[in-house]
Amino acid sequence: MAIWFGNPTIESLTARAPGGLASHLGIEFTALGDDFLRGAMPVLPRLHQPMGVLHGGASVALAETLGSVGAFLTLDPQKQRCVGQEINANHLRRVTEGVVTGTARPFHIGARSHVWGIEIRDERERLVCVSRLTVAVIDWKP
Repeated sequence: MAIWFGNPTIESLTARAPGGLASHLGIEFTALGDDFLRGAMPVLPRLHQPMGVLHGGASVALAETLGSVGAFLTLDPQKQRCVGQEINANHLRRVTEGVVTGTARPFHIGARSHVWGIEIRDERERLVCVSRLTVAVIDWKP
């Protein structure tokens, strides 16, 4: 049974935030399973740090995008929203080119907070970065 509120689709996610950070980084949503959200990001020179490898901040932006959107998709957007509280990341392997893919899954979905785990892998399925995101769930009045 899916954890999502309503019936989100990859197409609806892609259409939500044109021109935002995710689009500037080239992040694309690629899969939505019953309990996970997956997205990919190209490793381009503009996302490199001075040593020529993927900037850790770009990996964290991918992780936060996937975890935050995942958390949002579990909520009734007419009643609640989520905001980031804390994120951490361990960078495990350098990447200089290609595409990295992140997969976000919840560790905890509570009434007032969520904790999501995000794994980022390279094209050979090697673990590049692991991240944990905590979001606060807040009441929303449209």
